[in-house]
Amino acid sequence: MAAREAILDHLREKLAGGAMNLIGNKGYARYLRAKKGALEIDEEKVLAESRYDGKYVLRANTDLPAAEVAQTYKSLWRVERAFRETKSTLEVRPIFHHRDDTSIGHIVAGFLALRLEVDLQRRFEEHGIDVCWPTLMRDLSQVQAVRVGHGGKAYLLRTDLQGTAHQAFQAAGVRPPSPVTMLN
Repeated sequence: MAAREAILDHLREKLAGGAMNLIGNKGYARYLRAKKGALEIDEEKVLAESRYDGKYVLRANTDLPAAEVAQTYKSLWRVERAFRETKSTLEVRPIFHHRDDTSIGHIVAGFLALRLEVDLQRRFEEHGIDVCWPTLMRDLSQVQAVRVGHGGKAYLLRTDLQGTAHQAFQAAGVRPPSPVTMLN
């Protein structure tokens, strides 16, 4: 409703200036009608569209039940967030794909990241661990390791596990790396 009102307010301003090029704008065109060489807001269309306020209108080519389609659609934010977080965590610049195989690879990588997140979240729930994803990512990003040499031997030193990092390893069923690992 608020989005439609904003469009209509902007449309009224444009119409006051006599802008005839609005008919090509899909956002505006659905509320317009031509009358005697001028454009005006079609109040009947505005009223008809108001019946969708607060509702999702989805069209899908699947045999899934409507409730499942709606739930899946509402879950798309997880995919979008996974792409965003994967790119920011890896400090990836925007990627413009020019070939199908690189586009597919990008989608698969995002899907795998989402799949791992969903699986880890499920494991957290099974262990009764309540943690939000951004907090977990912050805590896991603090886990660092450095290679050092001493007395002709090489070691890998790990930082202490902060916040929920230990719980993440526990829920994943993975033993955290030792604080000190001798490499040779």
